[in-house]
Amino acid sequence: MKWLAVLPQQYILLTTCLLMAIEAVPIDIDKTKVKGEGHVEGEKVENPDTGLYYDEYLRQVIDVLETDKHFREKLQTADIEEIKSGKLSRELDLVSHHVRTRLDELKRQEVARLRMLIKAKMDSVQDTGIDHQALLKQFEHLNHQNPDKFEPKDLDMLIKAATSDLENYDKTRHEEFKKYEMMKEHERREYLKTLDEEKRQREESKFEEMKKKHGDHPKVHHPGSKDQLKEVWEEADGLDPNEFDPKTFFKLHDVNNDGFLDEQELEALFTKELEKVYDPKNEEDDMVEMEEERLRMREHVMNEVDVNKDRLVTLEEFLRATEKKEFLEPDSWETLDQQQLFTEDELKEFESHISQQEDELRKKAEDLQKQKEELQRQHDQLQAQKQELQQMEQKKLQQGNPPAGPAGELKFQPPGEHKVGDTPKHPVGGDQPLPPGHGQEPAARTDQVHP
Repeated sequence: MKWLAVLPQQYILLTTCLLMAIEAVPIDIDKTKVKGEGHVEGEKVENPDTGLYYDEYLRQVIDVLETDKHFREKLQTADIEEIKSGKLSRELDLVSHHVRTRLDELKRQEVARLRMLIKAKMDSVQDTGIDHQALLKQFEHLNHQNPDKFEPKDLDMLIKAATSDLENYDKTRHEEFKKYEMMKEHERREYLKTLDEEKRQREESKFEEMKKKHGDHPKVHHPGSKDQLKEVWEEADGLDPNEFDPKTFFKLHDVNNDGFLDEQELEALFTKELEKVYDPKNEEDDMVEMEEERLRMREHVMNEVDVNKDRLVTLEEFLRATEKKEFLEPDSWETLDQQQLFTEDELKEFESHISQQEDELRKKAEDLQKQKEELQRQHDQLQAQKQELQQMEQKKLQQGNPPAGPAGELKFQPPGEHKVGDTPKHPVGGDQPLPPGHGQEPAARTDQVHP
């Protein structure tokens, strides 16, 4: 499971309003309070979502590869550099046929999923003639040139894409959080513009009061320092602070007993510090900011302790960090409320971008409204024509005229009426001579004498 551990958990990026959809990250359970629950041998450990758009595909590939004994042994002995360099990918040629077949199937499913995403995206903009092969080039976690076979190149691309995306995660998260904070300030200022002078002053005073109240909290220990770890040791673990032992601390908080402190296990160590600053019951405390604070603490400790940058802390790395001067005499830790997260110029640029987007949305709304009105006008016109035709038909029926056919002809003939030109060819008493034996009988003579 070593490779799985290399892929750390990620959190949903913060977005808000027109630009972002806010989705607060759930608070991790304080694992420091979990005692006496050792990791069961062979038990499957549920790993958090990495946040990658190909997360499911990545996990399925790893699960299938670990079913092969040879590849699993290589994974257990390979270091992070061998995995990143692509050396491990060449071992794919030695796995069993069953594993290769299953990997082929997974790749075909992933390609089909990506094609569906492309089609949905193109359909949304009413594009036609989709070139799936060309658009698949934008996805760097698989070889699009051979959509039916999972090859060593696919494994190499998957590893490199995941490594790169995860390494850039923190940077992306910082940018999204800055947008979140700027949006909050933008909305606050826009609200103030709607108030009169007296109400605006009251709101400003309330804002400053809440800001001051939020900043009035106990001292926050530097993450990863001796003071911070001893506080966890005493308050969360219930142990004597005078008996603090780094090695014992490491083993106690390596919850899954895999020999590493991963990012989730590190983040659980900061709960006590965060509770000093944030309380979900307080109006002035933003829980989104609390989770960002947690992630920044984890990021800081990783940068200080994780020597080989594999996003895992070994016992050796941990013990080496406890020997540094920074561990015993750390600098003060600045919480988010003590930092300037954006400048006025950045806020103005952000607001300008929002205004531009609002104008574009407004224009689209106006165009859609015009289209709706035009469609309604055409509908009303057709309804009027239909009603007029129905009235004409009713008048014809009321006047005794039968309905007309498609060419204007009468659909049936009233009794005793004939069309012009329908006169019988040989009417009785006509001018044409009759054949012999078909003459009229002579009228009876009134002067004939009967005996």
